[in-house]
Formats: sequence, structure tokens, C-alpha cells
Amino acid sequence: MTTTTLDFLRHGEPVGGKKYRGQTDDPLSEKGWAQMRAATADVQPWTALVSSPLSRCRAFADWISESLALPVQLDPRLAEVRFGVWEGQTAEQLKQHDPDCIFNFKRDPVANRPQGAEPLVDFHARVAAAYDDILLRHAGQHVLVVAHAGVIRMAICHALGLPFEQAYRINVGSAGMARFKIEQRAGERFDSLMWLSKGG
Repeated sequence: MTTTTLDFLRHGEPVGGKKYRGQTDDPLSEKGWAQMRAATADVQPWTALVSSPLSRCRAFADWISESLALPVQLDPRLAEVRFGVWEGQTAEQLKQHDPDCIFNFKRDPVANRPQGAEPLVDFHARVAAAYDDILLRHAGQHVLVVAHAGVIRMAICHALGLPFEQAYRINVGSAGMARFKIEQRAGERFDSLMWLSKGG
């Protein structure tokens, strides 16, 4: 039996506060740094470190890599979903044009995607591929993966076999963390979600 633990940590609040930033590369705010330091202060059990290349994840991964004495592996597949015309806008701004757009998006994010947004099936596929590759490279280890809310939602759907269309029913706050345990034996695999910290 080989047991691998993957901790998916969402970045803290970026400069500019809450908005649909997608792959807009805003850095962490001071509040965001404090949130991430608090989320990882008590225990640092990790033996490998993987991060989204976007600065709100990478900057913290670079910082914690020094205390862990571990190199940061960047994986572009862990970048947040592209939100198309919603990029850089707050929910309040979007609702001024269509009061129901956020509700409809969360309820059915396939049928109600923003114009120019990355197809959800493609987003799910790239996160699933990154998850499986991390597991393959780091079997038997405890890995910290610094990523985004959307990535964590897709990782949960992939690990548990849930329909990715339901991903936005999962709430992941700033510096929230999801821990997965993956047990492998004789070519078979069992993924479980141990816990999900909502974050701030």
C-alpha cells in the first residue's frame, strides 16, 4: 500500500479584493500574505511543493520554500480558469448589467459561461491531469499545492468522481485548504477528501 497526501492551498486575498480575476496576475495583498501565513503556521509536514505560476500563488510558494528547503515546481495547468469578459470585474459590477448572472453561472456554469471564458470541460481536464501527474511524481509523499479556488473545486470533483458542472456548490475561501489522501495498491487507487478548510 502506498499512501500519498495532497494539500491544495488557495492563495490569500490579492490586491484589489474579491473579483473574477481568473488569470489576471494581481499580487497578494498584505491581508492575503497574513491569511496564508496563518493557514500554514502550525504544521508544515510537506516533502514537495508545487504551485500555479500566477504571482498570488507563486510568491507564497517561493517564500515557504525557504523554510521547507524545497524547490518550487511550477505547473501552468494549476492556473485559475480564464473568465473571459468577466476578468477583473467584481460581482457587483457584473450584476449591474445582469442581476441574475452570478446566480445563473453558479447554478449551471456550462450553459452560463462568460463570453470568451475557458470551457469548463477543458479546465477540469487540465486540473485532473495536473493532479494525476503530481500523484505519479510524488507517490508516498506529502505535497503542498498552492493554487486557486477553481482549481481546488476541480480537484475535488476529480478525486471524488463528482460532476464538474456542480463545482461551484463548493465554497473555498481565501487561504482555504483541501487535503486529499490517495491510497494505491496492486494498480488500484482510492482517493478521499480528508477535510476542506473554508478559509477567510
